[in-house]
Amino acid sequence: MLLHSALDQASAPNTAPPDSVAAAHWAEQLLLGPLGTSLAVIAVAWFGFALLAGRFSLRRGGLLALGCFVLFGAPSLARALIGLAHSSNGSATTLPPQQITVPPPPVAAIPAPFDPYAGASVPNAGN
Repeated sequence: MLLHSALDQASAPNTAPPDSVAAAHWAEQLLLGPLGTSLAVIAVAWFGFALLAGRFSLRRGGLLALGCFVLFGAPSLARALIGLAHSSNGSATTLPPQQITVPPPPVAAIPAPFDPYAGASVPNAGN
């Protein structure tokens, strides 16, 4: 009896994909195919009738619509995220360092010598 590892099976050329990949592909086709679409249509119709009868709120309907968008948009969202990860992986461009020029500080003016009695010695001509 020969036992093969999962890596041997995945790396061998011209072989079938591993069982987990095949199962994931089958589940994707089941959820996004006619059966999944039919179930989504039935769920939306059921919610519409329940909303008309006053048994559900609009918030619940928004969650149902959001769930349908996420379910049916998952493959394109995954492709976009994987493409984004591949494009940012190792191809980041670095900007050249910028030189920052700082102007020199202003030259301080030489203050006049302080004389506390300068105004007291001048007579006031107006009074």
